[in-house]
Amino acid sequence: MPVKAIKDYPLRVADSVDKFHGNIMLFVGWDQHLMFCAPFAWALPPAMRFGDLIEGIFPASFGAHPDFALIDWSKVEWLKSGKPWAPDVNKSLAENGLGHKDCLRFRTPGLCGIKGSGS
Repeated sequence: MPVKAIKDYPLRVADSVDKFHGNIMLFVGWDQHLMFCAPFAWALPPAMRFGDLIEGIFPASFGAHPDFALIDWSKVEWLKSGKPWAPDVNKSLAENGLGHKDCLRFRTPGLCGIKGSGS
């Protein structure tokens, strides 16, 4: 049921890019690995190399999953905003076209969660 406010409320965006001290908020989820029920979110410098995200940030977040050590990163399928996307690991997040509050998902062919369960 729609609700109509009796008073106008000012829109105060609490997570705009200007509040992140030069960083961008990036969300990343791992498809078919529901041990992580939602994408991880990090505030990262746009100049960070995409490969450093995989090598330095992902292990601390996704590394608890037994499939993580088995990932062949050359075969990972990436989605940006639900569309196929191919990052260049040697370029920065900004050079890869990533901006504030972008959402990435990755798929790992042959790895479908703990014992193929999707979790």
